[in-house]
Amino acid sequence: MHERGKSDSPVVPAKPSNKTAQAAAEVVEERGLAEENTADKTRPGHRAGPGAPSALARVRQVAQGDKEARFTALLHHVTVFRLRAAYWAIRPKAAPGVDGVTWEVYGQDLEENLQDLHARVHSGSYQAKPSRRAYIPKADGRSRPLGIASLEDKVVQRAVVEVLDAIYEVDFLGFSYGFRPGRSPHHALDALAVGVERKRVNWVLDADVRDFFNQLDHSWLERFLEHRIADQRVLRLIRKWLSAGVIEDGQWSENVEGAPQGASASPLLANVYLHYVFDLWAQWWRNRFADGDVVIVRFADDFTVGFEHQEDAQRFLADLRERFAKFGLELHPDKTRLIEFGRHAARRRRARGLGKPETFDFLGFTHFCGISKRGRFWLRRITIRKRMQAKLREVNDQLKRRRHRPIPEQGKWLRSVVQGHIAYYAVPGNTDAVAAFRTQVGRQWFKALRRRSQRTRLNWKRMDCLTTKWLPPARVRHPFPDVRFDARIRGRSPVR
Repeated sequence: MHERGKSDSPVVPAKPSNKTAQAAAEVVEERGLAEENTADKTRPGHRAGPGAPSALARVRQVAQGDKEARFTALLHHVTVFRLRAAYWAIRPKAAPGVDGVTWEVYGQDLEENLQDLHARVHSGSYQAKPSRRAYIPKADGRSRPLGIASLEDKVVQRAVVEVLDAIYEVDFLGFSYGFRPGRSPHHALDALAVGVERKRVNWVLDADVRDFFNQLDHSWLERFLEHRIADQRVLRLIRKWLSAGVIEDGQWSENVEGAPQGASASPLLANVYLHYVFDLWAQWWRNRFADGDVVIVRFADDFTVGFEHQEDAQRFLADLRERFAKFGLELHPDKTRLIEFGRHAARRRRARGLGKPETFDFLGFTHFCGISKRGRFWLRRITIRKRMQAKLREVNDQLKRRRHRPIPEQGKWLRSVVQGHIAYYAVPGNTDAVAAFRTQVGRQWFKALRRRSQRTRLNWKRMDCLTTKWLPPARVRHPFPDVRFDARIRGRSPVR
């Protein structure tokens, strides 16, 4: 599972360096202190000559060649060109922030606005605005808080994240998949499936970090960032975003911890935090303490770990709880489970008089032990029932509001809904669940259309014509995990 971005330096406790005035963060993180890492190893920016690689490519080369380098000049990479590209990357229909400025309004004088924004960012007069609090429903009936940033904050955050990606994409480990360029949830799902099927996995830790984005410690995050970033201007920008606060019901409240979900910079900051708190530590623990195979897959704050031995799994879980407590994090007690899982789970549980192996959820899919047509162990994945039911309720509510609109307009909207569902969930072994979703959408549409008039002549035969015309068929859209995963790791390390 070690791909581009792997960092396998040993993670061991060490005594603090006598050369530093205060305790180095590496020591507190139980990471070996590199020689003069905190003081002198810096890399100032340089101007490119003819034929030289691009500015960010040079940053990436330095970061890859020297894992101890700290970058003193990064803000000059935030150019008007990069701000312009960040603006065009924002969805035009995205909700506005507290200032009410929309994408269209800002674009009316785009060049003038970008020049002014660029000048304010580089002069230090740029001020981040508070995020506007909004809530989106979750599958379990609760609501997830979102922080909607102002448009200028979105633009600056996107541009800065692009610069920082050149550094951190070199540092991040191979089993980290969340919000990284060229990686998607399906890459994480494929890695997990291949790891469980090919490695000696008998136990699975299904972990959930309680309220991660709201518990992220700012002081620790700044110390982690300072491992690589010595440009105080960039660090001040990040502090402004973290301390801008939120506005809810007209009331401003300060953010003393956490990062607003929905902000462009939050995914990268979360990955940096978990890189030092979890990834490096888990890699070190696996190499030092594990007696058998250990498979790790993390997507943002969701991660799943497979173990060969139950003793390894229990020890890892206990050590992980202690590790998280040091950095203000906590595993959800009701959603963190250690279950018996793998190719031998069904046989072993049957021998003990127990039922079928338990299942676990990861990235929208319920994973369970299955058998292929050839009689081999197969990690099957089906849509989480609560997710599908919640989506169907949402579609039904929208149809009630749209029932009197023209049928072609309804059909185009429903086609986009079904296409989006199929694009994500149409994996091998999940065709029945995807087909059931399409069927239920068709039935809901049928009921909505019949309620438009008491004299309707719509019957199931005519409805079949409508669903055939507008709703795409349920077909497998993704290859088997080993096909895509093997193609990605060819020439690199195998699953780890």
